[in-house]
Amino acid sequence: MVNGKCKTKFLTLTVYHLPLTTMKIYPITDVSLTKLSHAEQVERLIAGGAKIVQLREKNGAADAFFADAARALEIARKHAVKIIINDRVDIALALRADGVHLGQDDLPPAEARKILGERAIIGFSTHNVNQAVEAVKLPVDYIAIGPVFPTETKGNPDAVVGLDTIKIVRAKIGNFPLVAIGGINLQNFREVLSAGADSVAVIGNLLSEPDEISETFKKFLAAV
Repeated sequence: MVNGKCKTKFLTLTVYHLPLTTMKIYPITDVSLTKLSHAEQVERLIAGGAKIVQLREKNGAADAFFADAARALEIARKHAVKIIINDRVDIALALRADGVHLGQDDLPPAEARKILGERAIIGFSTHNVNQAVEAVKLPVDYIAIGPVFPTETKGNPDAVVGLDTIKIVRAKIGNFPLVAIGGINLQNFREVLSAGADSVAVIGNLLSEPDEISETFKKFLAAV
């Protein structure tokens, strides 16, 4: 981080486009868990204080997700909240969302950058030290590492990395924005931040009680 800017191999992106360095809690939606639309979840997360939300849809039809994401984005825009689309660069582009989060088997970040442009937020998942070290050379705004702890919100999860891996990754990537994900809850997230993560992505512990999403998010913020 130099003069408020995060340098990558390909381009320089300002922190203005990346609230993760100040927003310690990064919520991710899950329709199957909550039985709520993405738009409804976004509305409740915003009421709790969220400034950025990732929409993740692994099971639904593309047209239904597109429509739901459009409603979520409309709600978010009214509150200056950023919306990141998981995996689907096409939907992020069509809706002019704030960015996309990509996995190891998704469209390569360099291609996503060409499609979405310089101002889009692009995140990239990693699951070990080597992947993390290589990822910071890509045209991405942040990398995610995980699962930190065992998780039930992702089918066929990668091997648990633990807190020690976060410490190692932090030492190797310097100040590059780092998000930790996987099995993170209200009881352990401070340990994860202390290990070196800039932000923690939370799903299950935040969404498991749909009627309490706003209050649970407020509890996370209060405990930072």
